Amino acid sequence: MSGDLKEGMRSSEGDPRVLFVLNVVLSATFAYIVLFLSELVGLTELTWTRLLGFTVVLVVITYVVVLE
Repeated sequence: MSGDLKEGMRSSEGDPRVLFVLNVVLSATFAYIVLFLSELVGLTELTWTRLLGFTVVLVVITYVVVLE
């Protein structure tokens, strides 16, 4: 990323709670799609535990990548 973009993101007045909720919703949606398709082809079973675990992993990865 360019320095100007990083500086603009740091000085933003946006509410981080909104970004967190958006991250959780998008991560859960992506996790559901991946698990649903993997169940269709017979790789794994779609369960609430796997959906929750995969969502948490995606949220953490996104958080770590964004902080860099």
